[in-house]
Amino acid sequence: MATRARPLAELTFRGVLLGGIITLLFTAANVYLGLKVGLTFATSIPAAVISMAVLRYLPGANILENNIVQTIASAAGTLAAIIFVLPGLIIIGWWHGFPYVTTAAITGLGGILGVMFSVPLRRALVIDTNLPYPEGRAAAEVLQVGSGTEIGAEESAKGLRVLVWGALVSTGFAILTQMKLVAAEAALWFRAGAGATGIAGGLSYALLGVGHLVGISVGLAQLLGLITGWWVLLPILTANHPAAGEIEGWATSVFRADVRFFGAGVIGVAAVWTLVKIAGPVLGGIRSAFAASRARHGGEALALEERDLPIGIVIGGSLVLLLPIAWLLWSVLAGGPLAGSALLLVAGALLFVLVLGLLIAAVCGYMAGLIGASNSPVSAIGILAVLAASLMLAGLFGRNNPPETTQAMIAYALIVTGIVFGVATISNDNLQDLKTGQLVGATPWKQQVALVIGVIFGSLVIPPVLDLLNTAFGFVGAPGAGPNALSAPQAGLISALAQGVLGGDLNWPMIRYGVMAGVAFVLFDELMGKARLLRFPPLAVGIGIYLPMAVIMPVVIGSVIGWFYDRWSDRTGDPEVAKRMGVLVATGMIVGESLWGVAFAGIVAVTGSDSPLAIMPANFAPVALLGGFLLFIALTVLLYRKAVAQSR
Repeated sequence: MATRARPLAELTFRGVLLGGIITLLFTAANVYLGLKVGLTFATSIPAAVISMAVLRYLPGANILENNIVQTIASAAGTLAAIIFVLPGLIIIGWWHGFPYVTTAAITGLGGILGVMFSVPLRRALVIDTNLPYPEGRAAAEVLQVGSGTEIGAEESAKGLRVLVWGALVSTGFAILTQMKLVAAEAALWFRAGAGATGIAGGLSYALLGVGHLVGISVGLAQLLGLITGWWVLLPILTANHPAAGEIEGWATSVFRADVRFFGAGVIGVAAVWTLVKIAGPVLGGIRSAFAASRARHGGEALALEERDLPIGIVIGGSLVLLLPIAWLLWSVLAGGPLAGSALLLVAGALLFVLVLGLLIAAVCGYMAGLIGASNSPVSAIGILAVLAASLMLAGLFGRNNPPETTQAMIAYALIVTGIVFGVATISNDNLQDLKTGQLVGATPWKQQVALVIGVIFGSLVIPPVLDLLNTAFGFVGAPGAGPNALSAPQAGLISALAQGVLGGDLNWPMIRYGVMAGVAFVLFDELMGKARLLRFPPLAVGIGIYLPMAVIMPVVIGSVIGWFYDRWSDRTGDPEVAKRMGVLVATGMIVGESLWGVAFAGIVAVTGSDSPLAIMPANFAPVALLGGFLLFIALTVLLYRKAVAQSR
């Protein structure tokens, strides 16, 4: 790539400001969605579309400035995945809210460390490699098309219109559900022999949009998990645990007590298998790429497009970051039952973060390059990290400790895991962004600064959103959680694993059965791959077992709708544009409902009522169900027709 004679404006104040505004919206949406369903959405392409649609009206706007905006928004949106760990501190009763400084520090320090750790990997894993980086290339294509021509600018404007339509429809429908004018969920519970089960589905545009984005492979894998958990396991287990009373309460109690832990076993096996499968290629790829990079660039003056943050700043910055991390961990231990061992615990945690963080940065960067940031099983990293941290604490202190000591150990394991998870999420995302930058001719060090800015923005936004959602709804499994509690599936699983290792009260029999089933699902997926048939990712199967059916069913339906839409797109004159419009309408569905969810949490917190907007009586429910179902179908058809119209 030729060096530019006159560098374009890149890291501008207005770009940082716009990136911050998009960050506020997308990060809040990702926090809500992740706590509700255990999935987050990629923000790079929507952020790029919004940036181009806004900056086109300002003088001097260019592709590199738009790239900085999407980099900031992408980093902050990805950092929202910290919600897969931190709510565990509420669930175990250690925290009752999210202390702003502590939560922001855990989130921000881990994220910035992730940026530092991945800087040396850019040349190895982005430049001198054949990794595909699917999302990075897609974002680069969007930027190049939208910034290059008037036609591209018009396409960006159309994309923004589609996204806004999706957001408005999903917001409007969510408001109607809160007013009880339409139903939010439909469920039918019934006996199956001596046991019980049911069928349920949510009328949620956010979940429908998630299904479109994750694709048919993940959607059908979750359907397999749903069938396994709800229509195979649940009837058997309820038959073995008969109970009096209503069928719904009986079935859901057995699901929470047994089926979820079976799903946890499947998820654990899938996580380990994923990392084992890529360990060899990761190490070999990094080794050979560094060697090729040294041979190719030895003594060569680097072009502007090849300049990273100086290695001295990277190493010095990483070491300096360990100081506030040490202070944070020391403050967590001070005055508690583990205070006497604070020096040993802090030193061990710093070594754990440093060594494991470097390994995770390489693994997550490679995974993102191989299959894309959205498809990388980052939650698997959290599972393995909390197991490693918990086992080390169990080795130091044993397992037969007073309850307050055990709780402090679990909390410390979760906080250390939170820092490591921040490294994982950012490493998983920023190499994807740097690939986009390489393809559009961006300056790497400016993007790396933008990534740090994105992390700071995200770490400032996430704590108040978490605290608001906890105050309004709470989390399933937490003390005092209400009927509308958010499921926070990964946080619940990760905290349960820490409790099981350190407290010994885990449902090990069901986890063992889940592990055996997980091995079978892994073998099934590998056989499907060998036969060149549709893959069934075992991690998605485990999530399908672990989450409630009302959450999984609309995701499955959304994946099928997305599959049919993409088949239609392949028959159009410009399939990529048509598919992009589908992605944007699905993103709009997610953003609209999720942002309304955050706003509604504020209304709940202020009023103190679980249903502050309800205007219809309980006996209106049958009408709300039928009317809501028909309206949901009609609006879905309308939205996809809008996407089709804007594709032409």
